Amino acid sequence: MSGLPVISGREAIKALARLGYEVVRQKGSHLRLRHPTDASRGPLTVPDHKELKSGTLRAIIRDAGLTVDQFIELLG
Repeated sequence: MSGLPVISGREAIKALARLGYEVVRQKGSHLRLRHPTDASRGPLTVPDHKELKSGTLRAIIRDAGLTVDQFIELLG
C-alpha cells in the first residue's frame, strides 16, 4: 500500500476527470463534481486549495470508491 500523496485540489480534480467526473458548479473555493453516466458514483466536493489535508484527500478518495493505490495510478 502506497502512502497518501501531497497534491493540490486542481491535481485531484484532474485525476478524477480521468474517471469521468466533471465539474458542475463552484461555490467559493469548493468545486462540485458529478459523474454524468454512472449514477452509482456519487457527487464529490473538492476544495481548490494549494495542498489538500490528508484526511480531506482520503475522504475524497473513499467517496469516489477508490483505493489510495488506484488514485495514485490516476495521477500518473
